[in-house]
Amino acid sequence: MSSMRRCAATDAGAPTQARGAKGGEIARRGLTFSPFRLSFLQMLVLRALTSMLLVLCIAPLAAQERRPSHCIAIADSAPGLGYVYKTAFRDPLPDFSVRLSYIDHSSFLLQTPGGLSAVTDFTGFIGSTRMIPDVVTMNHAHETHWTAFPDPAIPHVLPGWGAFGKGIEHHLDLGEMLVRNVSTDIRSRSGGVEENGNSIFIFEVAGLCIGHLGHLHHIPSDEQFAAIGRLDIVMAPVDGSMTLPLPEMISILKRLKSSVVIPMHWFSSYTLDTFLGGMTDEFAIRRSDASHIEFSLRDLPDRPTVVVLRSSYLSDDD
Repeated sequence: MSSMRRCAATDAGAPTQARGAKGGEIARRGLTFSPFRLSFLQMLVLRALTSMLLVLCIAPLAAQERRPSHCIAIADSAPGLGYVYKTAFRDPLPDFSVRLSYIDHSSFLLQTPGGLSAVTDFTGFIGSTRMIPDVVTMNHAHETHWTAFPDPAIPHVLPGWGAFGKGIEHHLDLGEMLVRNVSTDIRSRSGGVEENGNSIFIFEVAGLCIGHLGHLHHIPSDEQFAAIGRLDIVMAPVDGSMTLPLPEMISILKRLKSSVVIPMHWFSSYTLDTFLGGMTDEFAIRRSDASHIEFSLRDLPDRPTVVVLRSSYLSDDD
């Protein structure tokens, strides 16, 4: 706004300076241009100058319309996390924190102190609650990760796919929360591929970078890792079969170097324990009987941590 005012002031002063030049310099040199002819030439010059100034003033403002991702901008840094276990999804949140509730399968509820909420891999059912999330994300590798009939009252429905093979781009800025995606491929066991048919979703809130890997079918490329940026918290599928073999998933998580990993999309305690066993060399393991957990950007844990939550559908009676 200040740059616009400076530009406006420059434009307003230009005609005054031009009129002064007409009364002095032209008279001294004895030139015979008529007043009308001189004003017309000045008008053309001023119009050109005004156009140039407006471009210079407006261009920086236009460039600032889309808030950049701080998770990409500072991907090499490693801020820490503090976390508290005893919460309920309807409790108020402290400032500069975020709550994650493990609903079921690969669906999580993410809540902010200002009251925004998002549900990942939304299937249309999150429990016996009247809550309408502000944002839902979906992937369509399987019917347990999306719905064709989301509630029309949901303000922002973000599918992780677009036209076949084309993918889709989301950059939803809600002020307190930024939601974006990185497209990945769907790969079937028979060898078929739908390029850009799935998405990794990243939620940037309270200074945290929170990633949901979705129904990931392949190790991301270097370009995809760069687009993901830093992830302080990541929700990862650890079934070991329908998504990725466990050694490949573990290699992805060790490359991401997230402060907290939350396992999802596992179907037996054996699979979960196998995953945890493959992480113990670099990650601490913490199991919780709760389905909710709060995070804030504070001190870095002694070492990166896998936090195992118990899934539970939401209920207004809790």
